[in-house]
Amino acid sequence: MDIRKNALLYSCAMVLGAGASLLAAEDNEDALLGRAQHTFKALPADAGTPERPLTPERVALGRSLFFETRVSSDGKGSCGGCHNPFLYGTDALPRSVGVGGKVIPRNAPTVFNTALQFVQHYGGNRADVEEQAVKALVSPLAYGNADYAAAEARLRALTGYRMMFEKAFPGEAEPVTALNWGKAIGAFERTLITPAPFDDFLKGNKAALSAQAKQGLDKFMSFGCSGCHSGVTVGGQMFQKFGLTQDYWELTGSKEIDIFKARDKGRFQDTKNDADAFMFKVQQLRNVAVTPPYFHDGSVAELGDAIRIMGKLQLGRDLSDADISDIKAFLQSLTGEVPPQFAAVPSLPVAGYKY
Repeated sequence: MDIRKNALLYSCAMVLGAGASLLAAEDNEDALLGRAQHTFKALPADAGTPERPLTPERVALGRSLFFETRVSSDGKGSCGGCHNPFLYGTDALPRSVGVGGKVIPRNAPTVFNTALQFVQHYGGNRADVEEQAVKALVSPLAYGNADYAAAEARLRALTGYRMMFEKAFPGEAEPVTALNWGKAIGAFERTLITPAPFDDFLKGNKAALSAQAKQGLDKFMSFGCSGCHSGVTVGGQMFQKFGLTQDYWELTGSKEIDIFKARDKGRFQDTKNDADAFMFKVQQLRNVAVTPPYFHDGSVAELGDAIRIMGKLQLGRDLSDADISDIKAFLQSLTGEVPPQFAAVPSLPVAGYKY
C-alpha cells in the first residue's frame, strides 16, 4: 500500500508540476505579446489618408505609371526598374542602376510598406511617396528629365493615358501633370502592404510565431534593437547615427568611395549640417529576410552578417550564433506575400507614342 500510495503522490506531483510549467509558459507568452503590442503595431489594410485618397482610378493609373519607362529621358527607366515584382520590390543590387546606366549612390530598399514610414530616402529628403515620385522625374539619376515641362511633354505624348488621368482627377482643366503623376503613383504605392505572421501574433494569435521566433522577438526587444526598429514598419520612424559604438568602415573594412566622392554621410549630404553627419533613416525591417543586400551601400549580402554588424555598431554587443539565429527567425516572421496588384505588370497604353 505504501508503494502504491507513494506512486500516486508522485504522479500527482508530476501532473501539478507540469500544469504549473504550462501556466508559467502561458504567462511568459502573454507577457511577450504584451511587450510586443506596446512596441509594434500591426499593419493597416492600406496607407491611404484623407489627404491622400486611394480611389480605384488613381490606384489603377498609378500602377501603370509605376512601370512606365517612356517618360524617362532614355526611355528605359521606371519605378519598377529599381523595385521589381520578382524581387520583393527591390532590384537585389548593392546599388541600383538609373537612367543612362548611371549608378545610384545608395541601395534601393523595398517599396512595400514604404508609405507608412515617416519620411522617404535614407537621408529623409522626401516627405512622402508622392514627393519622391514627382522629384524622381527630374533626378539626373532616376528619370533624367531636364525639367518638369520636359517630363510632362513626354507624358502627354502618350495620349492613351489622358482618359486615365481625367478619370483619376476629374474636373481639372489639365490633369496630365507632374503633380498628378506623383499623386497617382503614391496612391498605388499606398496599397502595397504586406501583412505577415508577426501581424497575426500582434493581433493575439500566439501560435503565429515559432518558438524560436518568439525567442528572437524577446532578444530583439531585450537587447535594444526595438529602441530604433519599432512601430508599424519595425523601423522607418526616426533618424539614427549609423555607428553609435564603432565606426562602420573600420568594423567592416570597407574602403569603397562612392558617388559622393567620399564616405556617405547620410543626411549631411542634403543638409550640410555637421550634426547630421552619418545620420540615416532607420530602415524598416518588413520583408528584410527576402530583400538583400543590406545597408545603404548594399555592402552586406547575408542577413545573419547584417544582424551581427548591427549588434556591434549600434548596441556594442557581440551577438552569439544562437542570438543571431533566434533574431533571424523573428525577422523571417516579418515576410509577407507580394501584393497581387504588384505581382503582375499591367499592359501600358501605346496610343500616341512616337517610336
